[in-house]
Amino acid sequence: MHGVIPFEQQIKKINSDHFLTIGDLSSDEIFFLMKEAVKLKKEQKSGVTSSVLNGKVLGMIFEKASTRTRVSFEVGMLQLGGHAIFLSSKDIQLGRGETIEDTAKVLSRYVDGLMIRTFEHEMIETFAQHSSVPVINGLTNMHHPTQVMADLLTIYEHKGKLTGLKMCFVGDGNNNMCHSLIEGASKVGMNIAIATPDGYEPNKNIVNKANIDAKKWGSTIEIDSNPVKMMKNADIVVTDVFASMGQEKESNQRLNDFKSYQINENLCKYANKNFIFLHCLPAHRGEEVAAKIIDGPHSVVFDEAENRLHAQKAILKVLMGDTLQKE
Repeated sequence: MHGVIPFEQQIKKINSDHFLTIGDLSSDEIFFLMKEAVKLKKEQKSGVTSSVLNGKVLGMIFEKASTRTRVSFEVGMLQLGGHAIFLSSKDIQLGRGETIEDTAKVLSRYVDGLMIRTFEHEMIETFAQHSSVPVINGLTNMHHPTQVMADLLTIYEHKGKLTGLKMCFVGDGNNNMCHSLIEGASKVGMNIAIATPDGYEPNKNIVNKANIDAKKWGSTIEIDSNPVKMMKNADIVVTDVFASMGQEKESNQRLNDFKSYQINENLCKYANKNFIFLHCLPAHRGEEVAAKIIDGPHSVVFDEAENRLHAQKAILKVLMGDTLQKE
């Protein structure tokens, strides 16, 4: 680890009761969470154990399948001294018609925090409104904030800074990863360029709000259909699958629409020579990314995947730990 993670004020907590989007956090809060993640990662690598969440239980509701989200949250709770309970929507009354409101009120009387991985973002917002314990967004169709916290940590580890760098996202601009990357980049002073076909542009409300943050830092948000133009001088190159969970019926159409948006050696020639490649995984080699890139020297996808654990431990500690709870 090198470099210094800056922020304006020495805060000791975050003001939100929940972790639903990157856009809900201030720049200071993002940098604070990153500092916590750096500390927790160093402790874990040194064999230092923690009991900050001793006796605490995290309920994990999954309406979407998961590898990294489930394992990282479950391991994270164990490493912080707590426990996690896996709750498939098929196994609880939510999957049989019980209202979101009732489910939130009941579960929050049993557990100390809830992580939800679901489809519609409105579902998790409703859940948070009726929960008396912190709710963490493990993924929705609109946002993937826990992944982007891990991405920012990974970028910092490999580049030594965040502010002033250029990130290029190539692919579906109207997906959860792109939305959260836009919010994250704008909060830390990173320039972001999005290459996406016409009709796949990011949500306008998210972009408009992020532009306000970007202007404070003097950074930019660019959106264009030309991947070569967007890729020029990129320090970080990012993509995601062309068809996410729930979009399988659109796969053939999307593969056609995105056929010129693959991250490959030809396109990456326009990035900076020392660029790093990120992908939230799982990846489809030969579709959104060539094997020579994701398995090549520029790829840091497995550092990124590991950092889900450390970034999420910081979120869990801040939201659920007694010493960092809101006064």
